[in-house]
Amino acid sequence: MLEKSFSLLFYLKKPKNYLKGIMPIYLRITVDGIPKEISTGRQCDPDRWNANTSRCNGTKEDAKLLNAFLDILQTKVYEVRRKLLEKNEIITAERLKNTLKGTDGTVRMLMKIFQQHNDEVKNLVGKDFAPGTLERYKTSYDHTKSFMEWKYGVSDLDIKKLDYEFVSQYEFWLKSVRNCNHNTSIKYISNFRKIVNRCIRNGWLDRDPFVGFKMTKKEVIPEFLTEHELKKLTSKKFTSERLSQVRDVFLFCCYTGLAFVDVEKLKPSEIGIGIDGTKWIFTNRQKTDTLSRIPLLPVAINVLEKYKNHHDCINSGKVLPVLSNQKYNDYLKEIASICGINKKFTTHSARHTFATTVTLSNGVPMESVSKMLGHKNIKTTQHYAKVLDKKISDDMNLLKTKIQIKDSKHLKAI
Repeated sequence: MLEKSFSLLFYLKKPKNYLKGIMPIYLRITVDGIPKEISTGRQCDPDRWNANTSRCNGTKEDAKLLNAFLDILQTKVYEVRRKLLEKNEIITAERLKNTLKGTDGTVRMLMKIFQQHNDEVKNLVGKDFAPGTLERYKTSYDHTKSFMEWKYGVSDLDIKKLDYEFVSQYEFWLKSVRNCNHNTSIKYISNFRKIVNRCIRNGWLDRDPFVGFKMTKKEVIPEFLTEHELKKLTSKKFTSERLSQVRDVFLFCCYTGLAFVDVEKLKPSEIGIGIDGTKWIFTNRQKTDTLSRIPLLPVAINVLEKYKNHHDCINSGKVLPVLSNQKYNDYLKEIASICGINKKFTTHSARHTFATTVTLSNGVPMESVSKMLGHKNIKTTQHYAKVLDKKISDDMNLLKTKIQIKDSKHLKAI
C-alpha cells in the first residue's frame, strides 16, 4: 500500500559521552512522518563526512568502499519497499527496518511450507495433478525431513538457514545414506527446489541456495525390445492365463505407445474412427494432460478383440484386464525369462519399444511419433533417435569387423 511520504537519510550519531574521533553512521527511514533508525555498522571521521550528500568525502580507497556500502544498503531499502508495494502491503518505517535486519518477527519453517504445498497438490489431484505426482512430493517431503534429522538433528528448519551447503549435503545424503542413483537423487532435489522457488517468489528468501548447484541428469538409454525379441514375445504360447494377459497388455502398449497408467484407464469410449476411416485411440495422457491420437495397428486391434467380452473388462468398463503396476512388472520378469529375452524390461519398456522399434525404425517421422506419444516437447522424442543412432553405429561396427575378416582371408588366398 503506497505511503504518503518516504525518505532515507544517512547521518553521524554521537555516542554517549562522546568527545572526539570517529562516529557511527546510522540510517534513518521515515515513512509518513514516522522515523526509525538503524545502525549501519560503519563509522566515519566527522571531518570527512558530507552532511549534504550523506557520504564520506575523498577519493581514497576507504572512502570509496564506505560509500559503496552505503549505496548498496540504500538500494536494499528501496528493494524491500518495492516488494511490499507489489504485494499491496502496508509500508511502515518499523516494517522496513525489521525486514532489513531480518527480524520482522515472522519465522517461516521449511517443512511447514512443504506440507502446505503438498496439501494444495492433494486438493488438485485429478484436476491439475496426477496421483503419482502427489506421491513423489510426499516421498520428497519424507526424505527432506530425514536428511535434516541426520545432518542437523532437527525435524524442521528456518528457511533463512537454507544455503548451498544444505543442498549439496542433501545430494550426498540421498546418494550415500539412501543409496539413490544420480538421476533419482536429482529428481528428489528437483521436487525440493520447487518449494525453495516458492519461498523466493513470495519474497521470503533473498538468495537462491541452488546458485552454483548442478542439476544435470545423466543420460540413460531406455530399455526396448528389438524386432526379433518382439516377434519372439508375440509368438510365444503361455499355459498360464495370467502371463498371457500380461503379455497381451504389454504388446498392446508396444504397438500404441501408451504408458501403464494410460492403458490401465483406457475406456471403449476413447476408441473411435479416425480421419482415415480406421480405428484410432483418442485419449489424454495422465502425466502431461496432452491429447494422444494413435491409429491402431493390427496387433493392437487383435488384442482388443480378444478381450472385448472378458468379464474383468465388462465389470470395470475398461478395454483391457490390467493388473497393478507392481504385479505387472513382476510377471514381465517371468515372461522375459520364459522367452529367453535377457533384458530387464518393465511396463514402460513397451512405450520405448513403440517409439524405437515400431515407429522410428520403420521411417515414421519424429513429429508424428511425438504427437502419438503425447510429448509436449519434441526434444523428448529425439532422445529415442539417439538410441537408434547408437544401434546403427553398433551394427555398422559389427559389419566392419566381418568385412575385415573377409578381406583378411581374401588377401591370404592371394
